[in-house]
Amino acid sequence: MAVIGDVRALGVELERSYPVYVHGRLKFRVGQIVYVAFSLDESVMGFAFPKEERAALVGGDPRKFQMPSATDLRFNWVHADLASLEPTEARELVVDAWRMVVPQKLSRAYDLAHPDGPG
Repeated sequence: MAVIGDVRALGVELERSYPVYVHGRLKFRVGQIVYVAFSLDESVMGFAFPKEERAALVGGDPRKFQMPSATDLRFNWVHADLASLEPTEARELVVDAWRMVVPQKLSRAYDLAHPDGPG
């Protein structure tokens, strides 16, 4: 079972990433782009994810993953129930979301520095 503490430190240490609180909700940004956000009760993690792949992700495990609200369908975004994720899986989702908003050279540098992933 993952909790927000499993990914908070990772979101801070990823290059160019920084935390912000908007209306009491923790979000991680690169520049002005939000790539991870948590619900107010910290039970749901929204994260950047390719639109063309999200139906397969949600369909593969609808207990873990949900589509975003109708108003957010236009964005590259998916929701995950944190309690249904393993801590390692939650960290991998954060890193993959971060990869979507940073230059490829930063993503490659992360892979070199962390050959076994975010663990």
